[in-house]
Formats: sequence, structure tokens, C-alpha cells
Amino acid sequence: MENKITVNEILSLKGKRKLTMLTAYDYPLASLVDKAGIDMILVGDSLANVVLGLDSTTKVGMTEMLHHAKAVSRAVSHALVIGDMPYESYQINPDNSVKNAKRFIEEAKCDCVKLEWFDKCPQVTREIIKAGIPVMGHIGLTPQTADQLGGFKVQGKDAETAKRLIDQAQELEKLGCFAVVLECVPDKIAKIITEKLKIPTIGIGAGVHCDGQVLVIHDMLGLFSRYTPKFVKKYLDLSPLISKAIEDYKSEVIAEKFPGPEHSFSIKEEELKKIKP
Repeated sequence: MENKITVNEILSLKGKRKLTMLTAYDYPLASLVDKAGIDMILVGDSLANVVLGLDSTTKVGMTEMLHHAKAVSRAVSHALVIGDMPYESYQINPDNSVKNAKRFIEEAKCDCVKLEWFDKCPQVTREIIKAGIPVMGHIGLTPQTADQLGGFKVQGKDAETAKRLIDQAQELEKLGCFAVVLECVPDKIAKIITEKLKIPTIGIGAGVHCDGQVLVIHDMLGLFSRYTPKFVKKYLDLSPLISKAIEDYKSEVIAEKFPGPEHSFSIKEEELKKIKP
């Protein structure tokens, strides 16, 4: 595997080849993603839904995010590790955003952070970048503020909201973001944004014209079945395989087929005889 990828390398790849990004939340999966040569690993606040069983990403905080980001960073030697700033870390009190962003870098050893667009996003983004921390933006469907967008639905389907997305993307570029996630945006609007920006766009439900793509790893591996967004492609459906393995284990334990001799340890007969009954 080549050396650790940098923000500058991500920037330089725009227009040369498509970028790849996946989420990861623990050491084993992060190791596999990294060994596969994925460019970027996002320690996403989707952790709330797919790992912790919460019903909203707003319910996960810095404690959980840093805990999982540390595990991911320990596993990674190649990919750019991105810490997803949770709702409480910058939207409730924007004044704490720089301090919390620094914790992702200093404590969790992430390479950069990601922010979702909200009312004070430009101010917060500017301050974090000013502190020397690279920032990835996120526009379109922003799950942390989905209730303000009319729920979990495609954004930018009319001219007014599409123009707003284009403006937001361009503003994030001017502020110094090194990339921007486009979530649930019509493919032709994503194409316009991608062509207007000098920084890469990373799509999730935004069509093929983005500079790169991201998926939640539990979705693409079939490990999360509560709901599956339209934009998800299941590359593997692991849930039935795991369930079958667990059922087989249960059956073998009950039938005394497991553990077998090959899974057990022995003692010499002469030593066993020395033990009083």
C-alpha cells in the first residue's frame, strides 16, 4: 500500500480519476476498508443509526464520536480519516466548534473534519480552517437539520433551491474547504456544481457526475436493515449469512457438536491420575 493520502492529493485527483470514500466506525472494518485502497474513511455520525441504534444523528455526541474515531485511526495507514462533527459539537454552540474540531485531530488522530451546512456554517467553517484544520463541507440533504428541510428527501428539485445549493457549494470553496459532500441532489444539479468547483464533490445519492462517491458501509454490506435509501447499492448481503452462522453455532452447542476435540485442550493421563477424585 502506498503512503498515507493527504488533503492535497485529494484535491489533485479532481478530474483525473474518481475518488472513493466509505464510512467505518471500528478497527476491524476500518482495517478492511484501508487495505482495499479506499481514498477516504469517514467516521460518520451515521454511527448513531447503524451502530448505536439511535433514531437520529443528532443524538450522538463528541464522547461517542471520538471513541470510534480513535479506533478507526488505529487501523488506518493509507486512507484520509475524516471526523464527522456531531450536531452538539458545532450547531448548538458554534463558539465551541474550533475546540471540538481540534479534539478530532489531537485526540482521535483524524486528518480533517466534516461539517453539515446550517445557518452559521460559513462562520464555523472559516474559524476551523483558520485554526489549521482541513474541512470537508456537506450540502443538500443534511441529516442533522433534516426537519428544517421538510424531512429526508431530495434537495434542489426546483430552480430556487438548486441555485441555493450551487451558491452554498461555491461559498464553501471560497472559505477553503478541500471537498464537499452532495447528498440527495438531482444528478444534473450535482453535475453543474461539480463543473463549477475546483475542489472535488463527493456524491451520495447525487448521481455519477460527482468527483467521487461515498456510502455507509453497513448499508453496502447489508448489515443495517431498518431502512435502505434509494441511493444504496448492496454489494453484499451479510445479514442472512451472519444469522445462519449464529443459528449453526446455537444448534451445535445444544447438540454437543461444539466444541469438538480440535477446539479443546488435553492433559496427560498420568497427570490426571495424580488428581484425587
